[in-house]
Amino acid sequence: MTDFNAAVIAEFRANHGKVGGNFEGAPLLLLHSVGAKSGETRVSPMMYLPDGDRFLVFASKAGAPTNPDWYHNLIAHPDATIEVGDETVDVRAEELPRAERDAKYAEQAALYPGFADYEKKTDRVIPVLALTRR
Repeated sequence: MTDFNAAVIAEFRANHGKVGGNFEGAPLLLLHSVGAKSGETRVSPMMYLPDGDRFLVFASKAGAPTNPDWYHNLIAHPDATIEVGDETVDVRAEELPRAERDAKYAEQAALYPGFADYEKKTDRVIPVLALTRR
């Protein structure tokens, strides 16, 4: 996964936030989070849903039974940075409450049906986090 992420990150930066392959045409950002255990900065490419001034991200991990590492990083260290297009933005992460989460996840799944598939593959409730400019 590291090689895949590295290639996506390089393509993102070379093309002003645009990439091909599985992410072609989808809104993509690069999340810079601090490792919950390591304290090291990690960069994770991910799709997002624009929501007013917020960027909503989905801890789907492709329907795996556990949350992705970046989710744990944001819970431990909610202040983070994202790259969107050519812009770098300081953000604060907050997990959405269940009712809002359900509505926003349904919106994302309607736009990108893969997210509906992820939800079917797991017993966990896939968290949705709002990244708000700080």
